[in-house]
Amino acid sequence: MIIGRLIGWILVGCAFLVLGHDILQYLNTEAWHSILLGELWYNLNPQGLNLTQAIVQRYLTPVLWDPVILTVLLWPAWLVFLAPGVVFLLLCRKRRPAGGRRFLN
Repeated sequence: MIIGRLIGWILVGCAFLVLGHDILQYLNTEAWHSILLGELWYNLNPQGLNLTQAIVQRYLTPVLWDPVILTVLLWPAWLVFLAPGVVFLLLCRKRRPAGGRRFLN
């Protein structure tokens, strides 16, 4: 549970960092452009993106790359980080005991 919450907070933090980058870019250019996941990945590690594409198409299946992974790479990066981060935080949250006090007397 702790690992899931940690992963969730890291993903949410990454989402806010990317969104902050988008906001700063908007303030500089006065034109909104949300950086796409594929664009971010290419800026950080272009060889990794090309290697991943080659591995998926050669060893898994080309159908997995083109409609599935390519679609996700064209989504805004902050959204791709935020959605699973929130899911991790919701699934791994601390639960209250069933027989515990609910109201203060």
